[in-house]
Amino acid sequence: MSCARTAASALRRTPLSIGLAVLTLLAACGWLPGKSPERTPAPVAVARPAAPAPAPAPAPAAAAQAAPVAPATTSPVTGQTPAATSPATAQAAAAASAPAPAPASPPPPPPTLPFDEAVLSAANNLLGKAQLPSDGGPRFPVVIDPLIDGMTGAQSTATQAMGDRIVSLIRERYSQQYEVLPFNTLSVAKSPLVLIGTFTGVNKERKTEGAREAYRICFALADLKSGKLVSKGLAFARPDGVDPTPTAHFRDAPAWAEDPATLGYIRTCQGTRAGDPIHPMYIDRILAASMISEAMDAYAAGKYADALALYETVSRAPAGHQMRTFTGLYLTNWRLGRREAAAKAFGQVVDQGLESKRLGVKFLFRPGSIAFWNDPRTSLPYPMWLDEISAQAAKRQACMEVVGHTSRTGPEPVNERLSLLRAEYVKGQIERIQPALSNRMLANGVGSRENLIGNGRDDGSDALDRRVEFKVVGC
Repeated sequence: MSCARTAASALRRTPLSIGLAVLTLLAACGWLPGKSPERTPAPVAVARPAAPAPAPAPAPAAAAQAAPVAPATTSPVTGQTPAATSPATAQAAAAASAPAPAPASPPPPPPTLPFDEAVLSAANNLLGKAQLPSDGGPRFPVVIDPLIDGMTGAQSTATQAMGDRIVSLIRERYSQQYEVLPFNTLSVAKSPLVLIGTFTGVNKERKTEGAREAYRICFALADLKSGKLVSKGLAFARPDGVDPTPTAHFRDAPAWAEDPATLGYIRTCQGTRAGDPIHPMYIDRILAASMISEAMDAYAAGKYADALALYETVSRAPAGHQMRTFTGLYLTNWRLGRREAAAKAFGQVVDQGLESKRLGVKFLFRPGSIAFWNDPRTSLPYPMWLDEISAQAAKRQACMEVVGHTSRTGPEPVNERLSLLRAEYVKGQIERIQPALSNRMLANGVGSRENLIGNGRDDGSDALDRRVEFKVVGC
């Protein structure tokens, strides 16, 4: 290509590649800025004697040196005559045209360990690598907000065991750095470090769907004074030896919904790193959470009147308007024989769930049937539940999708059919109570495709996988 053509081609480049275009122009035209090229004069004819003997042909290298150089062409762009390409210019042009290096591959995920080893691995990383503030004194006070399931927010025998193991580890190995305080309102008022954690079932691809084959352990250490995370810990545990039985409050809870306080807890722990801010939905409700934790402990100990007093106290504050609070009011009032107060509290549970547009209710059915379980020893007030669901749904102008769910036991086509029949049964019961809802509801069944727990145990630990869900949808 001639120098003129090269220049024209360079000028047609986009503005972002002007520098490369100029380098290409220099390389093609052989111009060194700041120097005027020397012109080689045209060869001059010399008189020779007649009939000389022919000279031998020069060697190729000598011929190249002796060959006349054609006059250089003046660039139509710069008006200057370029010289030969410099090595630096050629290297710059080659570097600019080289492909970008491939991005580094992400590090492999941690291995799956036995349960106790996984807990210790995550806890040691959390406590040993914490970026602690410089003004905390010789020992930093730390409280443990009870660990929860990363999908449902429930506490279990396994999450309690993890919390106990962390306390023992701190006292055995980190007693010079941390002082464990009880998780109550007095301790939280001192703005200590707060340790939180989630325990989530995952499949072989480590996703929260399908059959769960391991557990993901996620720990976070939050500094209430700075409002930021100071450390994280992660590990994966085998299911062997894990007891997912829910604690008393979550075992007896009649329903589940996505609650802002629980979501704030989970989002503070999962998908974050040290230095990130504490999620506002968690930090704004932590004082209420500490009182709710005390109430749950009283309920588990059978101290229903004490638990009720705590739930009533926390319910008076806006931060206490949580699913756990209304559930606690329902459970304690029911245990104390206060049926009207229990019905009112269940109505608040339903209202909270429908406000979040998703409410799962733990209706127990006979295996393989659409009939409610009617064992007198475990009978639940389903008529009252249906009355409150119907009343709260009738207050809203939106429509509802009633969705049946099953655990993953058995063939999936059978599960899908059974889940649809159960959803249609519950829908019919609500239409009987509130006929005006007939044109605002539809039934659907999804089998086991949307399991929250997914352990396939078919006991109290995965009762939410057999829920009937009420989803608020547009009409």
